[in-house]
Amino acid sequence: MSEHYFSKKPQSKSSPKTWSYRLKERQYTFTSDVGVFSKNEVDFGSKLLIEQFRPPEIQGDILDLGCGYGPIGIAISDSYPDRHVVMADVNERAVLLAEKNAAKNQINNAEFIQSDQFSQLDGRMFAAILTNPPIRAGKQTVHQMFEKSKKALMKMGEIWVVIQKKQGAPSAKDKLEELFGNVEVVTKDKGYFILRAINV
Repeated sequence: MSEHYFSKKPQSKSSPKTWSYRLKERQYTFTSDVGVFSKNEVDFGSKLLIEQFRPPEIQGDILDLGCGYGPIGIAISDSYPDRHVVMADVNERAVLLAEKNAAKNQINNAEFIQSDQFSQLDGRMFAAILTNPPIRAGKQTVHQMFEKSKKALMKMGEIWVVIQKKQGAPSAKDKLEELFGNVEVVTKDKGYFILRAINV
C-alpha cells in the first residue's frame, strides 16, 4: 500500500524543503517534507481558510485538526495571540514539523499533539475547530471528523472547513447541515468552499 500524508509514521526518506510565504500581511518561513501534505508551498485551500477565519465570540481554545506542517495553526496563533491554539495531526512527521515551524516563526501560544482525530485530546472542548480535511482518507473519514468535532465544540463554538467542490464540498455541506442544523458558505474561490457551522 502506498504511503499517504495521513500515515501515522511516514517511512519515506526525509527530504525537507524550506520556503518563505506571506499570509495575512506577515512573512513566514515554513519547512515541509516528504510524507506530509503540501510539500512545496502553502496550498490554496489552507491560505483561503486562514484569510477568511474569524474567531468566535466565545472564549476558548482553537483546534487546527489535521495541522500538517502547521500553516493554519501558526497563522491563527499569530493573528490571535490571546487564544491558545492546539495543533493535532495523526502524522508524527507533520507534528514535529509544525512544532519546529512554530518555533521558527516565534509562536508561543500553541501546543502540538500527535492524535488520530480526537484520540489524544482527552475530552477537551474547543471554541473553534479549523480543518483542511484529508480528502484522500475518504468521505467516511472526513464526515467522521465532522461528527467528532461536533462533540468537541463548546456551545456556540464553530467549525470551519475548506474543501474543493470536486472533492466533496456539496456532501460536506449537507453533512454539516445535518449535524449542526446550520451551515454557511463563507466564500467560494477557484473551486474551494469555506464552510462554517455553529454549535447552537
